[in-house]
Amino acid sequence: MEFTKQGHSCVRLTKGGRSLVIDPGAFSEETAAAGAEAVLVTHEHPDHWDEGRVRAALDADPAAELWAPASVAEQVSAAYPGRVHVVGDGDTFEAAGFDVEVHGELHAVIHPDLPRIANVGFAVDAGALFHPGDALTDPGRPVHTLLLPVHAPWNKFSEIVDYVRQLAPRRALAIHDALLSDVGHLVYGRNLGPQGPGLGDAEFARLVPGESTTL
Repeated sequence: MEFTKQGHSCVRLTKGGRSLVIDPGAFSEETAAAGAEAVLVTHEHPDHWDEGRVRAALDADPAAELWAPASVAEQVSAAYPGRVHVVGDGDTFEAAGFDVEVHGELHAVIHPDLPRIANVGFAVDAGALFHPGDALTDPGRPVHTLLLPVHAPWNKFSEIVDYVRQLAPRRALAIHDALLSDVGHLVYGRNLGPQGPGLGDAEFARLVPGESTTL
């Protein structure tokens, strides 16, 4: 499959001429979900879920579909009968030619005084790629490419290093990075690379929005 990094936590997967987009939120491009046959959303926070971007994709293609937790799906399900699917931990489905497994239930803790919301991760094509959303979820299966949330109000550097070591992917690609300045990207890149504490056998890389690679 071809992997394209889009803004923040949004990514596009393309295989056989068909596209799947995960988490087209307000920090991603206006056209983040354009042309996608399938849109997957991990949770309701606006940096992962922008209703206008998703509606534009669903309006443009009558066959396009959305998979998301109930908190997201219920916001648009009435307008797209049969095309919006509620998913939760343990569900499996096919979307745009990709096999998808759903893992996880809750968003990571931001602060004990803030309520936790639903959050799911998506493992695509038997663990070829795993997008955890806003949680450090272990899918309980081998992962080839881990999409790593590098910087957020709910995580710290030691946690993401240990997360990569725990899942032991071949490669970790940065997501959830829109809050970092250019200097911040350099710092994280150095500390997650050979000069840092080490990620086991995993290779870390950050693609800039619009850049693609083959998985």
